[in-house]
Parts: sequence; structure tokens; C-alpha cells
Amino acid sequence: MIATQDHRLRGIILLIITALLWSLGGLLIKLINWNPMAIAGTRSGIAALMIFLYLRRPKFTWSKYQLWGAVAYSATVLLFVLGNKMTTAANTILLQYTSPIWIALFGGWFLGERVKWRDWLFITFVLCGMVLLFMDKLSVTGFWGNIAAVVSGISFGWLTMLMRRQKAGSPVETVLLGNILTFIIALPFMAQGPLPPAGDWVYLLLLGIFQLGLSYILYAEAIKHITALSSIIIAMIEPILNPLWVLLIIGEVPGSWAVVGGVIILGTVTLRAVREAGRA
Repeated sequence: MIATQDHRLRGIILLIITALLWSLGGLLIKLINWNPMAIAGTRSGIAALMIFLYLRRPKFTWSKYQLWGAVAYSATVLLFVLGNKMTTAANTILLQYTSPIWIALFGGWFLGERVKWRDWLFITFVLCGMVLLFMDKLSVTGFWGNIAAVVSGISFGWLTMLMRRQKAGSPVETVLLGNILTFIIALPFMAQGPLPPAGDWVYLLLLGIFQLGLSYILYAEAIKHITALSSIIIAMIEPILNPLWVLLIIGEVPGSWAVVGGVIILGTVTLRAVREAGRA
């Protein structure tokens, strides 16, 4: 029991660090003057190299869960970039984080992890908080961008479940394959036009090594010990950190509704984390 609870606590800590690293993506991408698809491919290429060096000897099982997980990963990161290009960033992140709904709907069948009424309550509170967080920036424009963001949320949910399905193995290889696939898909866009300025490569390295590579290594480890639904809900502190970085770096002060939404999300995530840590 003690070992199990220690693993849960470790998983929660890793998820919080993961959310912190994920939250750097929006700011760093904005600082790079290059095609968004090329940015996505380059950061995935750097992340793939970093993860390969970490694993040294990757254990590819080529199972359907590993392969479909790689496809879901690639769809998630590519569609998220496309969504940001064709609609507002607020719309994109809000629609992508509908992923807990898909996990709640299919997690019981696919993973055998039953969803209780308390889980739906947590999801409702977090989504309400998300709406308030981005209320001033939401838009009804950008139809195809919104579609891309919705599909990104579905693929993110399935990625989480497919990685959780491999909890007895090493789901990091799924991420490695997903990054390689993303790099290959984005190659035509990377070949178009001039390369970014030399200074922008520092941001690309930060994106590939920390924001994508290290974060998913930690996420893959955490998801071995935390249910798929809990892992997504706890990681949803990421949207709170995005405007925080904007405040600290650019000086843009969030509105009052954003503050209320952030408090709701943080409170819900904290309750969920405490509940998860208390289970054994």
C-alpha cells in the first residue's frame, strides 16, 4: 500500500512538472518567425533525438497500441498547430482540453477504469473554469480551425488512453514513434522558404528538448501510476500557466473572469490531486 501511494504521489508531481513544461509552448512558438507546420516538425525532430538518447535502446513492440498511439500523438501536435493558425489560441486550447470527455466516455470500455458521478463533476467544473479563463478571447470565427482543435482534443484523449494501456511496458516509445512520424509529415513544409533566424533556433531547441521531449518522458512515466482521466485533469493547470507567462514576459494582465476561471480550475485540479494521492 505504501509503495502504491508513493507511486501515485510521484505521478502527481511528474504531471505538475509536465504541465509546467507544456505551458511554455505557446510563448516560445510565438517568438519563432517560421511556418507553424515547420516549427511543429522541427521541434518533434529535436524531441525524437532527445528521447532516443534517453532510451538508448528503444523497445519497439510494434503492437497496435504503440502504433495507434504514435498516430494519435502526431495528430494531436499537428492539429494543435493548425488550430492555432486558423482560429484563436483561446479557442484552440479550450477545444483541445475537451479530451477528458472522450476519456470519460471510452475509458471504462477501453481501460476498465470506471467513471463515477464525481468524475463528471470534476470535468464540468474544469470546463466551466476554462470557458471563464478564455471568455474575453473566445471567437466564433475560424470554423476549420475550431474543427482541427476539436479533433486534436479527441486524439489527445485517445493518446492518453493508448499510453495508459501500455502502463506495464514503456509508453515512451509511442511518443518517440509519434515524433518521428510528425517530423516526416512536416518535412515538405520545412523545405519551403528561408530558414528561421539563428536566434530562433534557441527557442526551437527549448521546444524540442524541454517543452516536448522531457515533458512527454515525464508524462509517460506518470501515466503508469495515475488513471487516464486523472492525468488529464491534473495536467489541465497548463492553461492557467499560459496567461501567467504572458503576464510575466509581455506584461499583459488577465481579465477578472480569467482570474475566476483560473481559481476554479486550480481548485478542482487540487481536489482531484488530493483525492488521487489518497487512494491506495
